[in-house]
Amino acid sequence: MRKLILIAILLLNLPLAAQNTAIGSNEKLTFTASYRMSGLLTDLAQITMETSEVNSSGSMLLRLKCKARTFSKWDNFFKINDLYESYVSAKTLKPYLYKREINEGSYYKFMQYKYKHKTGEVESLRRKRRKNGTFWDENQTLSIGSGTLDIVSLIYHIRNLDIHKATSGSTDTFTVLFDNAETPVTIKLIGQETKKTKLGNIPCYKLSIAVNTLDVLKGTNANLLWLSADANKIPVFAKFKVAVGSGELRLEEATGLKHSL
Repeated sequence: MRKLILIAILLLNLPLAAQNTAIGSNEKLTFTASYRMSGLLTDLAQITMETSEVNSSGSMLLRLKCKARTFSKWDNFFKINDLYESYVSAKTLKPYLYKREINEGSYYKFMQYKYKHKTGEVESLRRKRRKNGTFWDENQTLSIGSGTLDIVSLIYHIRNLDIHKATSGSTDTFTVLFDNAETPVTIKLIGQETKKTKLGNIPCYKLSIAVNTLDVLKGTNANLLWLSADANKIPVFAKFKVAVGSGELRLEEATGLKHSL
């Protein structure tokens, strides 16, 4: 599931828009994540992506929250309860704080990044749980590039881009900070395609994703994502492949959008 979330929210790098024109302050997207088990595609978890406004030191921020939770019938088999958050400027989507909390069976991990943009640094906190139930913390100060983002803020930046100006076949590479390492991601705009969803037939931009430092995500054909070809550019559908199988992510509900779908 950790790879599933990474795939679900890695997208396209084009010149960033100066202002946020696509993301509303009360948006909620709900997805079903399916995984191929014994040759059958099985609905495994629900993923939600939500935005809300937060006033911090007199500045208005957007809280970008992504949650993954297994459907209850799978909890006895493998319970997943993951949370990813990024706090960004409501106007420019520039990130200031990132949190990631992973609860999957007996596995637990917490990551936090505090951005220091003036110095080009991130204060990183990593927390893990020992077998005896106690926790240990690791603090680091990391140097990052001026354009480095976390994986949550990245998707919302992408949705704010003028993708309609890109040509089919275009590729680009950008950088995401993940597990304290700057990770290059290569994206290809394949073209446009209409996807049938519960919300109707939605014209989409079709993208391929390759994270070149992760063997399971290499290549441009295994991991595909469709964004609505409108002013919202919401994720509509995804296909992904990991080391032990493959799966899909499909949009079930979208509310609070900044523009009509």
